[in-house]
Amino acid sequence: MSADNKIRHASCWVVTDGSAGMEIQCIGLAEALGLDFKVKRIKTTKPWRWLPPYLWINPLKTLDKRGDILEAPWPDVVISCGRQSIPLNMAIKKASGDKTFTIHIQTPNCDAGNFDLVIVPEHDKLRGENVLVCLGALGRITREKLHEAGEKFEDQVAHLAKPRVTVLVGGSNRCYDMTEDVMRDLANKLAALHRDTGSSFLVTTSRRTGTDNEAILKSALEGVPHQLWTGEGENPYFGYLALADALIVTGDSVNMVCEACSMGKPVHIFDLPGGNSKFNHFHQSMREKGYTRPFTGKLEQWNYPPLLETQKIARNVEKFLKLHFSQR
Repeated sequence: MSADNKIRHASCWVVTDGSAGMEIQCIGLAEALGLDFKVKRIKTTKPWRWLPPYLWINPLKTLDKRGDILEAPWPDVVISCGRQSIPLNMAIKKASGDKTFTIHIQTPNCDAGNFDLVIVPEHDKLRGENVLVCLGALGRITREKLHEAGEKFEDQVAHLAKPRVTVLVGGSNRCYDMTEDVMRDLANKLAALHRDTGSSFLVTTSRRTGTDNEAILKSALEGVPHQLWTGEGENPYFGYLALADALIVTGDSVNMVCEACSMGKPVHIFDLPGGNSKFNHFHQSMREKGYTRPFTGKLEQWNYPPLLETQKIARNVEKFLKLHFSQR
């Protein structure tokens, strides 16, 4: 069987702790590679979850049974993301006799040589022969998915006047604070934008937004043409991306910013209090490359090639996979 056929028929595990931002990146890459994958959501036990990967003794035996258990037969490919998955990825490679091709997304807190391939965002400093660098985060977005979702939700938003502005609202995390005052500022700017331009809004919130902030947003948008999705019913996220004339995104999520830029439409970043060196570097890079601009309460118009990093990275991963399978 040729290396190409081996890739098409390869089995794959996506291994994370279940965090949405990590899992989406792994699944996005697996889908872009055309792999038949299974999602493995692990739960690690004390004290191992607190220790660096090289101190874990028999990692495969330290898993909490409330999560997925990892055992033979081992897959042809493992794609992992997140600190908890690092020792498990390494253990699978060892248990398979180095037959499993191992990929880790994001900078691991260990030697990158423990994996066949490591994929890091540009704002991380890790570089090496087995390191691929992407701009921002990987994801599941493709032109085909966006087109399909746009057609699916088009009738639901047909009554909303243009310009239609999609607003992706995140929330507080370890680096940023989405306080009630910050939400009021965003909500008031959206209401003012409607008064100035006649724009309507397609708004989604996240689990991190919080009920109090959602209430502030709902109140401010009363009387403003909009649709607001807060987690109930079918998720219109891809449809809202596809149907936007412009986008406003809170700056707390690399994933959301990169997904917004997949359309090639104006993406305005609403800054939140906080940040760190990695986030600051990411946002600066996105501005300098022409993908985003700050949201100051007004809409701007500019063009750039759609950001589809997952497909680009997948083409490079295929080269490594072909070499791996040609040697088996």
